[in-house]
Amino acid sequence: MQLIPAIDLMGGKIVRLTRGKAETAKSYESQFGTPLEAAKRWRDEGAGKLHIIDLDAAFSIGNNRDVVSEVAKDVSLPIQVGGGIRSYEIAEQLFEAGVSQVILGALAFSDPSVIGELQKKFGSDSVIVALDNRDGLIMVEGWQTATAMTVDDALDKYTSLGVHTFLITSIAQDGMLTGPDLQTLSGATLYPNIKIIAAGGIGTIGDLAALKDIGCDGAVIGK
Repeated sequence: MQLIPAIDLMGGKIVRLTRGKAETAKSYESQFGTPLEAAKRWRDEGAGKLHIIDLDAAFSIGNNRDVVSEVAKDVSLPIQVGGGIRSYEIAEQLFEAGVSQVILGALAFSDPSVIGELQKKFGSDSVIVALDNRDGLIMVEGWQTATAMTVDDALDKYTSLGVHTFLITSIAQDGMLTGPDLQTLSGATLYPNIKIIAAGGIGTIGDLAALKDIGCDGAVIGK
């Protein structure tokens, strides 16, 4: 199982939220420096991949694509990027900047055809579909809009469209450090021929061991 350090961006700086609420943003600049400095630190400590979320883009209040480009240029690691990728063109710009995978939430649900278009141009593993969920339903647009789909509904639909990797985040647990949603994740890992990346609530080595035991392929570690 791969551990993937998370860099959440707001105003060009590393922040962490609790349950995805913008008003809970806490800056980690004093401990970790700039996003680029943090990325280099985690690379040097053995990270094999980075996870970057552009919160400004997710909340439609700007974007941090210049920071993402800087990290992609100067840190020779695969980078998966999500947050506010609401068109094919934005995804294309990120790939051209050096990103290896894009994480699609709202766009995957509003225009699933984009998935195939991106996979055709950038590779079959270029798209990760985000299944951010609260009370059993998928949430999109910065976790502010509920869809009518459950995690199982979404897995059925997007595996049939050729998606190989899913990021499953429990919004209720996100930023709480109280443990991941093992029930939802264990059900998802039963689907054949896909990779599940877990996020939300991971607070201990024991949590990571539990995620590995149920068959998760990756874990995004934030706080």
